Amino acid sequence: MSTDYMLQLQNISYSYHTLHGETHVLQNLSFGVKDGEFVAVVGPSGCGKSTLLSIISGLLAPESGTIIVNNPDGSIHYPKVGYMLQRDHLFEWRSIYKNVILGLEINDMLTQERKDYVNRLLEDYDLYNFRDKRPSELSGGMKQRAALIRTLALDPQLLLLDEPFSALDYQTRLSVSADICKLIRRTGKTVLLITHDLSEAISLADRIVVLTKRPATVKCEMDIHLTLADDSPLAARNAPEFAGYFNKLWEEMRNAENE
Repeated sequence: MSTDYMLQLQNISYSYHTLHGETHVLQNLSFGVKDGEFVAVVGPSGCGKSTLLSIISGLLAPESGTIIVNNPDGSIHYPKVGYMLQRDHLFEWRSIYKNVILGLEINDMLTQERKDYVNRLLEDYDLYNFRDKRPSELSGGMKQRAALIRTLALDPQLLLLDEPFSALDYQTRLSVSADICKLIRRTGKTVLLITHDLSEAISLADRIVVLTKRPATVKCEMDIHLTLADDSPLAARNAPEFAGYFNKLWEEMRNAENE
């Protein structure tokens, strides 16, 4: 693989072991993520997408294969990773502000500079006026924004998103995913998104990685180039190329499930 990639996965394999036997989840899986790129990963249900993120984040160790880091500054340290899950996991006994600074407190990083950064994020995500509220006083979309700010507060180099909008109703999901994507792109973060929503993948990502059924490997990769009236993910769904990408991706997914 090219050194253009910030992170390269080479021949990653992983299995779950229980008293009842072994389940092969990932098998010789290889792809890369470029610095500043937004990559979506799709595949059949249960193929190991979340397991893949757990390996990249360091929560699980691959049974075989390697992860290669190519930092822009030439260093070989592992990128600082932010991991946003499907649920917001906000603590009801803490205010929104106290929730979003939790990671900073745990890592002893609660400096004035970080506090100022968090306040800017709260303003950018339209949550500043709700900083003293409890999670139960916010809508689902607002809580997801708060969860993302909590993730971004540590200034990660690589942002892992595990179906972060799946718990929202469809209308809220469209609006929140569009807003959040636009704000993430403004930060220049490198993003790896897991999603089951093909339209979401096409409208948000620069490139889509399609996985096979379990044990998963990479079936294909698809670069996304849309002609847009503006840079919003909602406008992307009206792009002339959108339907073609959707049909091609749908066909690849059907083949992945049947192979």
